[in-house]
Amino acid sequence: MEGRTERRGLCLNLPAEIISVLLYALRVAVPLLCISIAHRCFRSLKLGKRKEEPVVVLEDASSRTVLPVLYWENSIGRSRSCDIVLHDPTVSRAHAVLMRRESGWLVTDTNSRAGTLVNGKKVKQDAPVFPGDTITVGSTALTLKRTADVGVAQPQSPPRRRAASPFHLMQLVVLVQFLLFVQACFAPAKPSLEPLVPFAALLVLEWGLYFYSMKILGRVSFELETLAFLLCSVGIMLLCGEGVKTTYTQLLGVAIGTVLYCFLIWFLGSPARVMRWRVAAGVLAMLLFAANLLLAKEHNGARNWITLGPFSLQPSELIKIAFILVGASTLDRLQTYKNLTGFIAFSAICMGALFLMRDFGTACVFFVTFLIIAFMRSGSLRTISLACSVAVLGAFLILKFKPYVAERFAAWRHVWSHVNDAGGYQQVRVLSYAATGGLFGVGLGKGCLKDVFAGDSDLVFGMLCEEQGLILALTVVLILAALASSARANATRSRSTLYSISACAAGGMLLFQTCLNVFGATDVLPLTGVTLPFISLGGSSMVSVWGLLAFLKANDERTYAARRRRS
Repeated sequence: MEGRTERRGLCLNLPAEIISVLLYALRVAVPLLCISIAHRCFRSLKLGKRKEEPVVVLEDASSRTVLPVLYWENSIGRSRSCDIVLHDPTVSRAHAVLMRRESGWLVTDTNSRAGTLVNGKKVKQDAPVFPGDTITVGSTALTLKRTADVGVAQPQSPPRRRAASPFHLMQLVVLVQFLLFVQACFAPAKPSLEPLVPFAALLVLEWGLYFYSMKILGRVSFELETLAFLLCSVGIMLLCGEGVKTTYTQLLGVAIGTVLYCFLIWFLGSPARVMRWRVAAGVLAMLLFAANLLLAKEHNGARNWITLGPFSLQPSELIKIAFILVGASTLDRLQTYKNLTGFIAFSAICMGALFLMRDFGTACVFFVTFLIIAFMRSGSLRTISLACSVAVLGAFLILKFKPYVAERFAAWRHVWSHVNDAGGYQQVRVLSYAATGGLFGVGLGKGCLKDVFAGDSDLVFGMLCEEQGLILALTVVLILAALASSARANATRSRSTLYSISACAAGGMLLFQTCLNVFGATDVLPLTGVTLPFISLGGSSMVSVWGLLAFLKANDERTYAARRRRS
């Protein structure tokens, strides 16, 4: 029947023009719903923040000055960068750390000159402190007290607005998935119900994690997971336009990624456990790099894939998680010589391995993450400037002695002079086809960029613009940027600097990788071949981004609140 649609039981006795209008309406509705979901999720994250109000205080025994203790980990010293600053020449610049753990308050000396005492007894590591105990640093005696005991007035705050229901947010995500599923059914020349497989698989995965997290573990927040499944849905349904079989790798990546996510949330629950296993994580990462260098074959100019039968693995994606684990640290060990030198040496090994693998896009991501961690650990712009200077020198040497790398940059900002050669072929197609998509796209499977090499991975931003429109593509980018911003906003309220550093590093890694993908495909930056988080085709990448999301989740105080209530 010409002008009508039917196949495998999917029969709609509607003119093709009406079908086209309805599909266009769906493409308008999807980005609007995504914007609404993202707004409600980030609003809930903001409402869930703890106010910076002291739970306990330190009272100077001589002057009776009350010093509020605002954080889970508080540095004590003479330096202005300390959380609790003491104007006492006998106190070291970084003298001690007062930290809260599940067992209570602990104090640790950080290699000070005069030492730290609790009730007159010298301590070195993790000495318990109770209300009424006196901590002596230098010649200053500080008494730990509850806020109620010293009459600290708690500021009255206006009534808090109610956060969005996690269940209702997930229902909206399902609605978005359904609208994308309907579009995917009409992606082939003849409509098909084959996209029902990835649609059903997504429902099982997301609701399985929801009930495990909210009902079994009793957590109160699910915003980050909601956003992750929203982004995964956009990417997987976009791949349906190429064929349902291309989504199987992504679905497997989501399944393994959510398992890794749950494991990391448990693993990160104890900062002491993380610190014990950091070295093992670093050793495992180096073994993966060694296996990559020995077993990987060159693919598109880089040796970054290991093939195991029908499966392929990109080790550098998984090493991102280990890199952050090694770089993060609790406050009491943050500035120790052994800790710092170990991280710097590990970073140098990672950069060297990526150089040998010729994976310069991932090397850039690792380097920027190194800068974030280094700055958060030291707070020194001089250190960052030195690292950048070394990087510039390294880049100069690479371009001078590795001419094949320089060739990749030859067409940058001149892609229209390389329309049909390797230098600009992909970027020109991205710019042209993305423009044809307009605000709401041409429809799933109706674009041309999917037929260009790496269209569903390195160039996926252009494919998203072409088939679903500029508004949805920008919404995806803004959600990823907002995830990084939320990690920074929660940094001072997290349970440990371990969480602050790891979350900011993970958020920065996601954001920088997004910038490389989007700006590389559109010729703002050189094309480096990195994926767009949660969207691009790639099982290893999908597993990795779920692992990175776990660092952001651990940074939220509410994540472990249910466990504390039960204990």
